[in-house]
Amino acid sequence: MFASPRISTVGLGYVGLPLAVQLARYFDVVGFDIDGARIAELKSGWDRTGEVDADALRNSSIQFAVDEAALAGTDIFIITVPTPVDEDNQPDLDPVRAATATVGRNLTVGSLVVYESTVYPGVTEDVCGPILEAGSGLTCGTDFFLGYSPERINPGDREHTVDRITKVVAGQTPEVTAQLAAMYGAINNRDIFEARDIRTAEAAKVIENAQRDINIA
Repeated sequence: MFASPRISTVGLGYVGLPLAVQLARYFDVVGFDIDGARIAELKSGWDRTGEVDADALRNSSIQFAVDEAALAGTDIFIITVPTPVDEDNQPDLDPVRAATATVGRNLTVGSLVVYESTVYPGVTEDVCGPILEAGSGLTCGTDFFLGYSPERINPGDREHTVDRITKVVAGQTPEVTAQLAAMYGAINNRDIFEARDIRTAEAAKVIENAQRDINIA
């Protein structure tokens, strides 16, 4: 396990930014986004989503970057890009695939790649794993490893922030799960639930979203 990992959060929307800010209190963190205007805003201390205030941004040690060269040397990648639906209400995985390809170009032996994006069971291992292998020339499960920890942020909710909610984690191996539990546990007082496997963690997110939709309806 990494004692003090270098972490890169890929995607700095309402999920990725608050997570990166919290992680940067304990770890070396890169905040990466392909939107140059977004990066410029964050460097100036403005978060257009309203999730993080100006003082927290200015006082954070995050290295904000739009150039993927900043991802070099990352131990743990956390992908937090959106997963919208298309006109047929089918999951649009293009943002996840694109972020995965970016990470694949910057993977090194021993790296962990964790997904927080909402996906259906199987996407992390069956869709993203091969993309990472193709981009890196490395072997998933041997040279690098996968994990999943569903985002559970409710935009605008100032009570149930990322440091105050239970984090579900799952890794390809028990060692990966332990690494994720240690990383996320550092920011939420070790309020961690270790899922049986990655598919179970992916399913948990789908079920939670369905429950929210039913409650709203």
